[in-house]
Amino acid sequence: MVVKWLRENTVAAGILTLMRLYLGYSWLTAGFHKLSGGFDASGYLANAAANPVKGPDGSLVYGWYVSFLKSFAIPNVDLFNTIVPLGEFLVGLGLILGCLTTAAMFFGLVMNFSFFMAGTVSHIPTDLFIGSIILFAGFNAGKYGLDYWVIPFIRKTAFKKEKALGQN
Repeated sequence: MVVKWLRENTVAAGILTLMRLYLGYSWLTAGFHKLSGGFDASGYLANAAANPVKGPDGSLVYGWYVSFLKSFAIPNVDLFNTIVPLGEFLVGLGLILGCLTTAAMFFGLVMNFSFFMAGTVSHIPTDLFIGSIILFAGFNAGKYGLDYWVIPFIRKTAFKKEKALGQN
């Protein structure tokens, strides 16, 4: 019932727009500051690998993530120095404009979970909660944005290609 309301109601679309703008501004400004301020993730990644999240018994909670940090992220820090600020900026832009909102929010949640598994808490639980609501809402979250025109265009274009492939 709640999901149906989130996905179909125009009042929900208005509330989702406010939520989307709030998160979008947060993501956009974080990405912009990193893009314009000489961002370097090497210290953050090294600290996350050296001080992993541990459970009450002292065991690693996300051992696989620590392995990922040590074997891939740290050796490829230049890649992360590019994709993190650019990703944050693009997620924010997508949410603010309401363009490809569901995709933007999905990638925003992936980044939030990555930061969370690295041991950062801050405002991430709130962002995860709001982001999940936006993701569950689907198209209705971007209804008062560019998705109003973009999504039907994508669907129409994909349907034409699918139909053309079926006729050959």
